[in-house]
Amino acid sequence: MSKLALSKEILLSVDKPARYIGHEVNAVIKDPEDKIRFAMCFPDLYEIGMSHLGIQILYDMLNSYEDVWCERVYSVWTDLHTIMKERNIPLFALESQDEIRSFDFLGITLQYEMCYTNILQILDLSHIPFYAKDRTEDDPIVICGGPCTYNPEPFADFFDIVYIGEGETRYRQLLDLYKECKNCGRSRSEFIKEAGKLPGIYAPSLYECSYNADGTLKSFNAIYDDVPAKIVKEVVVDMSDSCYPVKPVVPYIKATQDRVVLEIQRGCIRGCRFCQAGSVYKPIRHRNVEKLEEIARKMIANTGHEEISLASLSSSDYPDLERICTFLIDEFSDKHINISLPSLRVDAFSLDVMSKVQDIKKSVVTFAPEAGSQRMRNVINKGLSEEDILNGCKQAFLGGWTRVKLYFMLGLPTETEEDMEGIAILSNEIAKLYYDTIPKEERKTKVSIVSSTSFFVPKPFTPFQWASMNTMDEFRYKAHVVNEAMRRQLNYKSIRYNWHSADESVLEGVFARGDRRLSEVLIKAYEKGCMFDAWTEQFYFKPWVEAFEECGIDMKFYYNRERSYDELLPWDFIDTGVTKEFLKREYENAKQAKVTPNCREKCNGCGAARFNGGVCVESKTAV
Repeated sequence: MSKLALSKEILLSVDKPARYIGHEVNAVIKDPEDKIRFAMCFPDLYEIGMSHLGIQILYDMLNSYEDVWCERVYSVWTDLHTIMKERNIPLFALESQDEIRSFDFLGITLQYEMCYTNILQILDLSHIPFYAKDRTEDDPIVICGGPCTYNPEPFADFFDIVYIGEGETRYRQLLDLYKECKNCGRSRSEFIKEAGKLPGIYAPSLYECSYNADGTLKSFNAIYDDVPAKIVKEVVVDMSDSCYPVKPVVPYIKATQDRVVLEIQRGCIRGCRFCQAGSVYKPIRHRNVEKLEEIARKMIANTGHEEISLASLSSSDYPDLERICTFLIDEFSDKHINISLPSLRVDAFSLDVMSKVQDIKKSVVTFAPEAGSQRMRNVINKGLSEEDILNGCKQAFLGGWTRVKLYFMLGLPTETEEDMEGIAILSNEIAKLYYDTIPKEERKTKVSIVSSTSFFVPKPFTPFQWASMNTMDEFRYKAHVVNEAMRRQLNYKSIRYNWHSADESVLEGVFARGDRRLSEVLIKAYEKGCMFDAWTEQFYFKPWVEAFEECGIDMKFYYNRERSYDELLPWDFIDTGVTKEFLKREYENAKQAKVTPNCREKCNGCGAARFNGGVCVESKTAV
C-alpha cells in the first residue's frame, strides 16, 4: 500500500480506521500527471457513502475518461474530526491520500437536508473557504449535485457550481470547458461564468436576489444577459445505453447496504403528492432487461457480494419485473446469493417471488399506506385502497409471514383527528386479519405489527410545496393522538408504534424551502458543533435554535407559513419539466380528495413529455 495521510498512531486511536485508508477492491488508481483531479464526496460516513449508487455511477463514468482521475472522500467521524482540527491535518482523498485542496474539482452530492452542516465540515477540513466568493485560484472548483439541488438556495453561497439533474449527461462537456479555460490561461471566475451557460449548470454567483419587506422573495435574476434565466434539469433519456458500474468499489468494512445494486428504472408513475422524487425524476424510464442480466452477472463476478438488490422508486411498475426476478432466482439462488426486492407493492406475484428468495421466518412484509384513512390516501393520491392493503396482508399471512411493517405520515394537508386515529384502526384491522385468517392450531407465533409515523415535510416541485407545515407542538400532539388510539385497540399487544423526531423534521422543513439567507445560519450551527445531524445520537436542537436567534431569522417563516400561488419561490428558476400549473391543479385536487390516475392509465399533462422519453413516449395518450 502507498503512503497514508494518517499515521498508524492516529488510525489505531479512531473508530473503524478502515474508513480512511482506501485501496479497496476495484478502487481506481491512475498516474495523476496531466489528469483533471476530481474528488467525489458523499458528506456522511464511509459506510453510508459506499452504499450510494449515484456516487458509484459517477465514479465509474469519470474514471472512464483517460484525462480524468476521480477519487472518493467522505465525512470523517467526530473522533477523527477533533484530531484533524487539533493537528491541522488536511482532509484527503482515499485513493491517492492527497489533500483535497490540491484537486481541480471537489464534487459533493446532497441527498438529505440534515447533511448540510457536513458540507462545511468537508470545506473546513480541506482548508477551503466556506463562501465561494472568498476562494482563490488555488482552490478547487466546488460543485454539488443530487436531489437537494432542486432547491440549492440555502447552500448556494458555498458552491461555485450546482449541477441540476442527472449526472451522466453533462460532465464531459463541463470538464472539456475546464481544460480549454485552463489551457488559455483564463481565471477561475471566467470558467465559472462560461460553465453557467451550459445546460443544467447553475452558477449561484451569476444571479442576485432581493426581498420584500415581509421577508418573501422579491426578485431573482441573472446578472449577465448571456446567462440563462431558467435552468432546465438534465435527463438521461435512454437508461439502457447510459453508463453503469459493473466493477463497483468493494468496501473494507460492512456498508449500510452491503450488496450489488441493479437500478432497473428511474422515476415513478404513481404521482404521490408529497413525493419530491416522483416529481423531479419524471418521466419514468426503465433499463432493458437483457442489459440488466448482463450487468448483474458482471457485478457479482467482479465484487464477490452475496446479495443483489433491485433499485427503483416502485419496482412493481417495472414492465419486465417477472422476467428479471426469474432470471435472478435461476442464475444466483444456487450460488447462495440473496436477492432483495424493495419498493414492491405487496401482491400475490411479489409475495410469491419473495417467498422464493427470502427466509420467511426472518423477513418482514413492508407496506407504506402513508395515511390511516381512505380520504387521506386520496388527498395524497396514494392510489392504494384499504382493500388493497388488507388483501396484500392476507396473502402474506397465508404465505407464512407473521411480521408486518407499516409506514405512515402525520401532519399532511387537510388532516383531521379521525385521519390520525385511522392509523391505529388500520393497524388493528391488519392484526385482527391475521387471527381471522390463520387457524389457531396453525399459528406458530403471534403476529407482529410495527407502525411508524414520520412527520410531513413539504418539498419543492410537489403539489404540497405551498402548504403549511405543522409546528413541533402540533406534531407531538398528533403522535400522542395516534399513540392513545393504539392503546384502545383490541389487538394492542400485537402492535408497536414508533414516531419520528419533531424538531429534526422542522429543521428539514426549514432547509427544504429556504433561501440564501440561511447560509449564515448553517455556518453558525457548524461553529456550535452541529454535524451529522441525520444521526440521532449527534443531533442537538438547542445550538440550532441559538444559531437562528443570533442571525435574527424566524424558523416558522420557512416551515409553518402557507405560500400563495403568486409568491416567487426560491427554486422557481429551475425547470424540472413538470409545470407549475400542473402542481397547482394537483394541490386543488388534493384539497378535494380527488384521485389522479397514474401515468400508464392516463397522461395527465404534467409537462414531462417534453423530454421525449420513457412512459411519455410509450403511452398512446401522451400529450
